[in-house]
Amino acid sequence: MSVRYDWYQSDTKVVITVLLKNATEKNYAVNIEAEKIHMTADGYELVLQLLHPIVVDRSSHKAFPSKVEITLGKETGVRWETLEQKKEVAPPSTRPVKNWDRLVSEEEKNDEKEAKGEAALNQLFKKIYNSSTPEVQKAMNKSFSESGGTVLSTNWNEVGKEKVDVKPPEGTEFREWDK
Repeated sequence: MSVRYDWYQSDTKVVITVLLKNATEKNYAVNIEAEKIHMTADGYELVLQLLHPIVVDRSSHKAFPSKVEITLGKETGVRWETLEQKKEVAPPSTRPVKNWDRLVSEEEKNDEKEAKGEAALNQLFKKIYNSSTPEVQKAMNKSFSESGGTVLSTNWNEVGKEKVDVKPPEGTEFREWDK
């Protein structure tokens, strides 16, 4: 079972309070070393790798009805940021990390090389649309849909005022589908 504990410090000592009811009845034992504390009781174990070394001769422990108090004499008056050394966590596996931004830009470059003619133009419009502000996107949507695909504007100030007229390419005539 895990053991709950807390700690505090002064200039000369560190005090660890281990919450354990009836510790003497549970055959508790504390082993204090210069850089490690090991406490056991029936079904309980606590191992702490201390951040800084301590003086074992100035250290002690005492059992109370609801806790065990471990007092450690500091070797130096240094303020401890934490009680324990940071545990080194090995990565689960050493696989290379993918740079997704580079992968996406390489993919876009490949797409641009492969696209020709109308596909290249559509790809360009897609790229402009995706990298635009919401206002520019709104202008592009409105101008394209109202003009039947003959106008594509990025200027919302112009497009937002009124309906966008159909402007067919030179030499062609626009006709309504149902007429």
